[in-house]
Amino acid sequence: MNEQAPAITARGLTKKFGDFTAVNQVDFDVHRGEIFGFLGPNGSGKTTTIRMTLGLLQPTEGSVSVLGMSVHKETEKIRPRVGYMSQRFSLYNDLTVLQNLNFYGAAYGLKNSLLEERIQDALVMAGLEGREQTKTKDLSGGWRQRLALSAAILHRPDVLFLDEPTAGVDPISRRAFWDLLYILVAEKITVFVTTHYMDEAEHCHRLAFIQRGKIIAYGSPAEIKRDMMKGQVLEIAPSDAARTVKILRDTHQTGKLPLEEVELYGSLVHVVSPDVEKTKAGITAALSEEKITIDQMEIIEPSLEDVFIACMRE
Repeated sequence: MNEQAPAITARGLTKKFGDFTAVNQVDFDVHRGEIFGFLGPNGSGKTTTIRMTLGLLQPTEGSVSVLGMSVHKETEKIRPRVGYMSQRFSLYNDLTVLQNLNFYGAAYGLKNSLLEERIQDALVMAGLEGREQTKTKDLSGGWRQRLALSAAILHRPDVLFLDEPTAGVDPISRRAFWDLLYILVAEKITVFVTTHYMDEAEHCHRLAFIQRGKIIAYGSPAEIKRDMMKGQVLEIAPSDAARTVKILRDTHQTGKLPLEEVELYGSLVHVVSPDVEKTKAGITAALSEEKITIDQMEIIEPSLEDVFIACMRE
C-alpha cells in the first residue's frame, strides 16, 4: 500500500449496461486532503462512477484505486478506510439520533468507550448536542443530513464519498453542512462529493465536469474558468429579463449578433460573446427596438455556472 499515492486514481474507467455506456473512459486523480467535486446533470454518470470507486459495481473496462490499493483486488482492505453518504437518506427514521449513531458505530466495529467517544465527537462536530433523544423523523432536512454525515465518519475514514448530500436542503443548512466538510478536511480526510449546486462547486479545491459519461472539464475552479470559457461575460440588468433573453436569442439566430450564450440569472441576463465591447451596441439597439430599457450593462468575471452551462451546451 502506497501512502504517498493519490487518494483516488481512475484510468480508463468505463461502465456499459448493454448497448448503453454510462461512464466512458474516465480519468482523474483526487489528492489527499482535498474536496474534489464531481459535477454533471442527472444521468451523466456521477453515481455510477462512485459505485465503481467503492467496489459496489464492476467496471466494464479500466481501473480505479483508492489509497493506493486496487478496488477490484483489495476491496476488503479499502472498505474500513472509506465512508459513504448516499443521496437518499439512509438512517432509521424511527430510531433516535443516539440510537442511529450507536447502530452505525457498532456496524463499523466500534465498541465500549471508543464508541462513546466517537459518538460524542460526532455530536459536537455536527451541533447535535441536546438532540440525542430526538427521533430522526422529527429532525429537519438539514439536521438529518448532519446526522447522516456524522454516522458516515464515526470510524474516521481516510476518504469520504458524498453523493449529492445536500439535495433538497435549504441554502442555510447547505452552508452549515459545507462548514462541517471543511472541518473534516482540516483533519486530513479526503472528500469526494457529487453536487449540482454551483455555489458548492466554487468551494471545492478541484472539480471534474462529467457529461454523458465523459469528463469534459477538470481542474481547480479558477483553472476551469480560465481554460474552458470561450469569450467574455456581459451582465445586463434590463427592465424585462425574460423578454430580453428571448429577444437576444432570436437576434443571435438571425446572425445579427455573435453570441455564444444567453442565460437568465434571476432578474439579470448573462451574455457570452467573443468580444462583448463590440456586442454592446448591437444588444442596446435590439433591446431599444423592443422598448426594453437597460439599467446596467457591464463585463464581469465568469461564474462557475456560466462555464458549466457553456461546457454542457458544447
